[in-house]
Amino acid sequence: QGQLVESGGGLVQAGGSLRLSCAASGRTRSSNTMGWFRQAPGQEREFVAAINWSGGITYYADSVKGRFTISRDNAKNTVSLQMNNMKPEDTAIYYCAGSSTYHGATSLRMYDYWGQGTQVTVSS
Repeated sequence: QGQLVESGGGLVQAGGSLRLSCAASGRTRSSNTMGWFRQAPGQEREFVAAINWSGGITYYADSVKGRFTISRDNAKNTVSLQMNNMKPEDTAIYYCAGSSTYHGATSLRMYDYWGQGTQVTVSS
């Protein structure tokens, strides 16, 4: 069936950087769109970034535009999220997701596959 496994979370100071990675296996490897979402305590899960199959089209939430970069390596079945100039409000659990149907999916309900999440904490 396949799964998505995130790695790279941790604690970073404001202004610092982190790089998240997501390894896809099985059926999740052929996802049309791969995305990252995040969920802060007491908040709903929200869209962060997404990338299409070829990697040529990317989408970002306004809150991370210019600071985060999503990339995809289909040969290695991985998708990454480079996070720069991080802010305390970026603190959340970050989830990798795959959509088998939609191209350019930015809505949570468009995704079929989800990872378990990785904690990212940004201290001020």
